[in-house]
Amino acid sequence: MHETKPDLKLIADTGLEEAAAPSVLGDAVEETDLLDAYSRAVIGASEAVSPSVVNISVMPKSMPDGRPVPREMRGTGSGFVFTNDGFILTNSHVVQNCAAMEVTLADGNVCKADVVGDDPDSDTAVIRISANGLRPVTLGDSSRLKVGQLVVAVGNPYSFQCSVTAGVVSALGRSLRSQSGRLIDDVIQTDAALNPGNSGGPLVNTRGEVIGINTAIILPAQGICFAIAINTAKFVATRLMRFGEIKRSYLGLLGQSAPILRRIVRFHGLEVETGFLVTQVEPGGPAAKAGLKDGDMIVGYGDHPINGIDDLHLLLTEEQIGVESTLTVLRRTKRLEIPVIPEQKKAA
Repeated sequence: MHETKPDLKLIADTGLEEAAAPSVLGDAVEETDLLDAYSRAVIGASEAVSPSVVNISVMPKSMPDGRPVPREMRGTGSGFVFTNDGFILTNSHVVQNCAAMEVTLADGNVCKADVVGDDPDSDTAVIRISANGLRPVTLGDSSRLKVGQLVVAVGNPYSFQCSVTAGVVSALGRSLRSQSGRLIDDVIQTDAALNPGNSGGPLVNTRGEVIGINTAIILPAQGICFAIAINTAKFVATRLMRFGEIKRSYLGLLGQSAPILRRIVRFHGLEVETGFLVTQVEPGGPAAKAGLKDGDMIVGYGDHPINGIDDLHLLLTEEQIGVESTLTVLRRTKRLEIPVIPEQKKAA
């Protein structure tokens, strides 16, 4: 009886037996390599900046009711050394209302620190310590960031020294309102986990370059965190180190963005449908000297239309100090052109 044997040549020719195993093995090897590459990137970024990250402990000046502050009520935050001679970048809200401040370095040494300059409008501050052997970070270029790019956050959440979290750049060009009421532009959104105590710590790219200062989270949302772009921080820090402050102009007004009646928009041919409604004029301020009154609606500053308070804030820069300009104002149904001379904003 003739025995039928399987056609081994046909199976071999198809390559099924040879191809199946290497394909599965190749996928596993590729996945392992990918995970190793991710781990190496996070480890490299962490090792590059962790020796420069510090823990900041702040003793407030007093309790709200005037009583002395107990030691357990100290505030904490993070920061990072960015020069060899002891200058440290952090958030403004970390050092506000500070009577005394201590900085704990990565090696455990504790130093007294002084505030060099503080800018609440950009939530950026520079402090300084006196210590040897400091290792400054490398500052990167936040304008080169891409959405989806891997980033690493290093800080001291709940005083856990040099904790590392990783994520991606979720969005660029966000705006975030500071405690002073001004908008901070060009803010980085990330999903690298942040917690209380991370404020002021570095956000780092895979090359170990600092591209942001971690500043805020949204509660109870998860994975929505923000960092001040390092290009903004570099601009502010340079002036804080030189002058101790950021110079901005102001008019001495309080108010809010508000809509304008459509018939008034059409009647005056306005470029805007909202404006800045004045609710209070500071006595003796530039606006009071110019004759502005409560209830005035500002719709223009110089050649620029004003849709609301943020438009006005953006225009009141250092260059406008002492320079006369014209406010376009609606007073009831009348349109007025009022000359005004902005003055330097007073320190908070």
